[in-house]
Amino acid sequence: MSVVEQYARAHIVTDADMVEEERAAVPVVLRYDPDDDPRSVHFGLPDRHEWTFARTLLEQGLRAPAGSGEVRVWPCGRVQAVVEFHSARGVSVVEFDSKTLMRFLRRTYLAGEPVVR
Repeated sequence: MSVVEQYARAHIVTDADMVEEERAAVPVVLRYDPDDDPRSVHFGLPDRHEWTFARTLLEQGLRAPAGSGEVRVWPCGRVQAVVEFHSARGVSVVEFDSKTLMRFLRRTYLAGEPVVR
């Protein structure tokens, strides 16, 4: 089985005053390694540690609010989704295009399927 790694752009949501450069989309690395744990996905945020959580949580959160422990996911309108990460340092709220996360999920399921010859 192969590792799926997808680069995405996301927006950090905050109520703090930000200059225009800070409002720009930030790079996020979405990763799935079925040999490491076939039930988990990894999200790498810039200047933060990597978050690992259940792939089913991401899938459920694209349809309706879902949460488990430090991670919550919910749809935001028709084309966006929000992923909220909680830690001792605070909360990071990150907004993605839903299509990006759905494409990533689809790729993770394809990566876990055996190759038929």
